Amino acid sequence: MMRTVELPLWFFVLIVLFAAVTFASHFLFPSVRWFFRRRLERAVAKLNERLTRPIEPFKLARRYDMIQRLIYDPEVTQAIVDHAEANDLPENVAFEQARRYAREIVPSFSAFAYFGFGIRAARWLANTLYDVRTGVDNDSRLKAVSPDATVVFVMNHRSNMDYVLVTYLAAQSSALSYAVGEWARIWPLSRLIKSMGAYFIRRRSRGLLYRKVLARYVQMATQGGVTQAIFPEGGLTVDGKLKPLKMGLLSYVVEGFDPDAGRDVVFVPVAINYDRVLEDRVLVAAHQRGDRRFGARISVVMGFILRMVWQKIRGRYTRFGIAGVSFGAPLSLREHASNGSIEDLAADLKDRIAATMPIVGVPLLARVLLEADGPMTRDALHDAVADALSRARGTPPGVSRDSFRGFLNRALGLMTKRGVILEDNSTWRVAEDERPLLQFYANSVDVMLTVEDDVTPNAATAKS
Repeated sequence: MMRTVELPLWFFVLIVLFAAVTFASHFLFPSVRWFFRRRLERAVAKLNERLTRPIEPFKLARRYDMIQRLIYDPEVTQAIVDHAEANDLPENVAFEQARRYAREIVPSFSAFAYFGFGIRAARWLANTLYDVRTGVDNDSRLKAVSPDATVVFVMNHRSNMDYVLVTYLAAQSSALSYAVGEWARIWPLSRLIKSMGAYFIRRRSRGLLYRKVLARYVQMATQGGVTQAIFPEGGLTVDGKLKPLKMGLLSYVVEGFDPDAGRDVVFVPVAINYDRVLEDRVLVAAHQRGDRRFGARISVVMGFILRMVWQKIRGRYTRFGIAGVSFGAPLSLREHASNGSIEDLAADLKDRIAATMPIVGVPLLARVLLEADGPMTRDALHDAVADALSRARGTPPGVSRDSFRGFLNRALGLMTKRGVILEDNSTWRVAEDERPLLQFYANSVDVMLTVEDDVTPNAATAKS
């Protein structure tokens, strides 16, 4: 028992390492985790004091716990059994498939990543690229929603900048949970996006098991009071028009809603419009081809960033005009559920988005120039725009109907600089090869120039 045993040095070191790991995992790591979790809980409590809609416990739950809760949900369990029977699979195989779906969907929200990094980055990027203007009714419409209700922002989708803008503008309200597509599953972007509270969806998946796992997660988050943001058009608009809203995520929210119990769900329509969409040429090219392939080489993206940096260094950088964001009249699902279908809900939300669409300079000038018979002088452009505004249901962001000359001159300069319109002897005309691009922008304001009389007018907007 007391004999000396010789061991190779490498083996002795390995034993010591295993012993150290065992000690840490049983005694040290739990204490460290408890210490940091206590600090995090105090930080979140302090943060919730300044948020209009505090972060709900559901959003702060551990990701592992949420995955377990999701895959053992009775409806998901039944879907696993049905999937196994329909595909002649062992139930444990179907169960593991559901677990993979759950791990793919469920985010790992970090309040530090969201408020410490995400909000600051969104604010910096939005204000670096655009002159951000918001609807004067945005704050009042959010404050009017019951604090006990779950808020779901329903937005049109013109650019990937939409995520950045709404995250920044909703920062004083709550932490948003986005539904993002396959593009966001690329590592390391996927880790960052999950830490920001976003959840992944497979837009083309038709599997019943996958859809049940996704539906139950959306319903659990909604019942847990998580503030969400969805793009029910199903993707970026390739022609600039506001598309009919798809039923997918909306139907999940509606199907899991009990109007006689639990919290209400309030949809807040959000309309977004730009003087320049960063991906405009990519989207127009996809529309002309008739597909939705938005492939962009990394060299092109890096070249765009480097040109911006070089212009900034030389003092020649100018922002891409106005980005307007307006919140429409909220819609209570409890009030709607008693007298409407999911199709009626989608149509109503689309009308509310259209009714509050910001009218910004480039789209409005694009519409006027495309309808012109020939080159137009500056005064003729101003008169045509004034006439269009007299028939519209919105107002240019940050200016009144009577003082928009500077607003239009700025947009005119942006379009001339890009070469989408040509100046000749103080007149402006469409560059023929850029007509599809101008049509893309003009389509975004058609909903405001042709909206029905019974739709609530959009209020003027103000500088953010």
